[in-house]
Amino acid sequence: MELDLTWILLGLPAAFALGWLASRLDLRQMRIANRQAPRAYFKGLNYLLNEQQDKAIDAFIEAVQNDPDTSELHFALGNLFRRRGEYDRAVRVHEHLMSRADLSSADRQRAQHGLALDFLKAGLLDRAEEALRKLEGTSYEGQARLARLAIYERSREWPEAARVARLLETSGEANFDMRMAHYQCEQAREAVQQGDLPNALNLLTAAIQATPDAARPRILLGQLQLSQGQAAQAYETLSVLFERSDTAAPLAAASLVKAAQAAALTAEAAQLLKKYYAKQACIDVLDAISALESTSPEGGALSHQRYLDHLSNHASLMAATRWLTEENKGQNPLPAPVQKALEQAIRPLARYRCAACGFEAKEHFWHCPGCQAWDSYPPRRIEEL
Repeated sequence: MELDLTWILLGLPAAFALGWLASRLDLRQMRIANRQAPRAYFKGLNYLLNEQQDKAIDAFIEAVQNDPDTSELHFALGNLFRRRGEYDRAVRVHEHLMSRADLSSADRQRAQHGLALDFLKAGLLDRAEEALRKLEGTSYEGQARLARLAIYERSREWPEAARVARLLETSGEANFDMRMAHYQCEQAREAVQQGDLPNALNLLTAAIQATPDAARPRILLGQLQLSQGQAAQAYETLSVLFERSDTAAPLAAASLVKAAQAAALTAEAAQLLKKYYAKQACIDVLDAISALESTSPEGGALSHQRYLDHLSNHASLMAATRWLTEENKGQNPLPAPVQKALEQAIRPLARYRCAACGFEAKEHFWHCPGCQAWDSYPPRRIEEL
């Protein structure tokens, strides 16, 4: 069969025209897709700026579908999910990023950090710790160690917390001496609860030697010695806080009184407390002085006058209540309803308040149960702040 040149000549232009048309259609589709992706992206940004997170998420999902290889959109989407508390979806986004073979090393570290934050916010501490460990040796190492430190403190794993604190201190993040003393104090408290008093004693002694300026180990050691009948040693341990005018000394005032009374050192203790009170007037120290003087014949009159003198310099409902109680001792006690009303009125003022989050408590905390901050409770009652 002979090939007709006429059909060949007619077919070549037709094939060229069809190829050209197909290429134009492909280019048009690419342009449409490229226009849709930025449009959805900027739409998402606009919603985000207007705090419309639901619509922003929908827009970013649309942008990701149009351009699934864009890692920045995935990061934005993962962060949005985490901020909204949709931790499962945030984890899926970051795990999808981690599974991509074409992801750069910097973006892989960033995705690993995002995944760790997802687990941390979701309260999955074991998985968060594992994810954070994988960031050792990366640019996120410091942040990861701080996050691990928070995990260990939250789960009360004090030896692990101490190890990470040393790493952070070595890398120049901060000074953790006071924090390390707290860790030893926490371990000492646990040892006391378990009946391991020698270990508690060793931990507190080591904390005092390592951090002489820390007040908490000295207070706990004095209380431990007092509970073991070592009143003279307890007095010696606690008196140092008042001699150096430590701001935390009022927290040890009641224990110092008990130690002084048991060791027959009331005169020395009263002199020490008065000296401290002259520098830093405080209701707890005043109560301690009053307790020491109460055994003397003129103790009631002295206490009455001390509270009155305190009121002349410091407006204090707590001191006023103490004065009224001393004034009406003996044959003319305050009526029970009046006493109860006064005690109820001063109860909120006698609490301690965290300076970081405002959490209030009847007892003083070294580690805030509300915001987990250390040393955020001033050693003064709310009324005296």
